[in-house]
Amino acid sequence: METRQQHRQQRPPRIAGKLIILVVIAALFAVAAYGLRLYSQARYAADQTYHGVDGKVATEIQQKKPFAALLLGVDTGAQGRVDKGHSDTIIIAVVNPAKNQTTMVSIPRDTAAQMIGTKSFNMQKINAAYNIGGSKMAIDTVSSLVNVPIDYYLTINMGALQKVVDAVGGIDVTVPFSWTDKNTGGQTFTKGPAHLNGDMALAFARMRDEDPQGDYGRQQRQQQVIKAILKKAVSVSTLANFKPLLKTLSTNIATNLSFDDMTALLQNYRGAAKSIKTDHLQGKNAWVYPGPSAYQIAPTKEMQRVSNVLRTALGLKTETLTNEETKQNAANTGFDWNNVTTVQTYTIFTPAN
Repeated sequence: METRQQHRQQRPPRIAGKLIILVVIAALFAVAAYGLRLYSQARYAADQTYHGVDGKVATEIQQKKPFAALLLGVDTGAQGRVDKGHSDTIIIAVVNPAKNQTTMVSIPRDTAAQMIGTKSFNMQKINAAYNIGGSKMAIDTVSSLVNVPIDYYLTINMGALQKVVDAVGGIDVTVPFSWTDKNTGGQTFTKGPAHLNGDMALAFARMRDEDPQGDYGRQQRQQQVIKAILKKAVSVSTLANFKPLLKTLSTNIATNLSFDDMTALLQNYRGAAKSIKTDHLQGKNAWVYPGPSAYQIAPTKEMQRVSNVLRTALGLKTETLTNEETKQNAANTGFDWNNVTTVQTYTIFTPAN
């Protein structure tokens, strides 16, 4: 049966807050890089996070060119694992130093998409791509969905949140309402300002069932946590815990951004952070067959719009989008794309060839 979360009308996500985790990482490495005593530790930690894609080395950042990066937030639970689990946060970030502009587009995790790289036809929720084929399949699948070349990726295991918060000495947040969490250990939160340790911060960020806004309310609390971590991470008091903090990050991040790329980002792309445009791919609620299962179906017109936004941000010409998703949309002739209230049925057809 469908849940209220699955059938709640999708609202524009506030994705800028999620991306602050990227700034946290860059800031931590940057602080260490500019302190001679910590430079070698920062480089070593950054080197531990590096995982190339098919042996390819992207050069756009070193050449000061516009680039697109895929940001994946995964919750695998155990520290040190960033290779399993579904990617519940999927964001395409385009950074253009010539325009001093960053464009960020969120892709709903339940969007129907063809998995790129499987041996046979496989179309399911887009957040499954990471679990099936790791960062490479996630990159290729998202790239195909909107026809945008993606050269970089950053995968973050959100299960490390507890240790990160403890390493920075706890964080200060504002609790939006009082509740006791029955699903994460019975932690009790009281409305108003609060100082949280790692365990409490993790429960604060994960709670969903007691929030009247569901996932949307959880996103707002996660933004608070990330912003609070950023504030503490760059403070002088955090330097005492810098080594364990770097160790935690190095075992919970996977990226093809090298240490030199991170340094170049800070040196040459800083202006792009001053102008940030946010957007999202808006889908339609649907029961998908075979199944049935609750999905988000991206209309062809909407996929084309997002493709145009991202390609323009990269300085590329727009192109007419033709992929498996547009073909499936065309095959579902009875689907009413103007319907915004009723949950419709949608069939995934296996291609003849």
